[in-house]
Amino acid sequence: QSQLVESGGGEVQPGGSLRLSCAASGFNADYYAIGWFRQAPGKEREGVSCISQTSYDTTYYADSVKGRFTISRDSAKNTVYLQMNNLKTEDTAVYYCVLKQKSYYYCGDYMSSDDFAFWGQGTQVTVSS
Repeated sequence: QSQLVESGGGEVQPGGSLRLSCAASGFNADYYAIGWFRQAPGKEREGVSCISQTSYDTTYYADSVKGRFTISRDSAKNTVYLQMNNLKTEDTAVYYCVLKQKSYYYCGDYMSSDDFAFWGQGTQVTVSS
């Protein structure tokens, strides 16, 4: 049934780019806010970005990625993307695409992992020289 599958991770050098994909199945992702979290060894889970229900056309970015990352949707493919540019070593983490369940349609001005569901295996992003 409802499922989110992340892909697109890999290893890049600092300054490089990656595009992560979040493929939804079993439901129409356009009706839900969808977020990206990341977790690195020794660090707390961090909300990276969120995109609201299509009708709202609003997004959220953590200060640490603002200006470098871009979240977007392709409704025809039922997929959410996270374009990551100018990657830094600090971006190294497992990235998770998750479905919002509290105020499911809207991304607020903060991200709490408790408000999201359907945590999967994630995709590894490694930035190193």
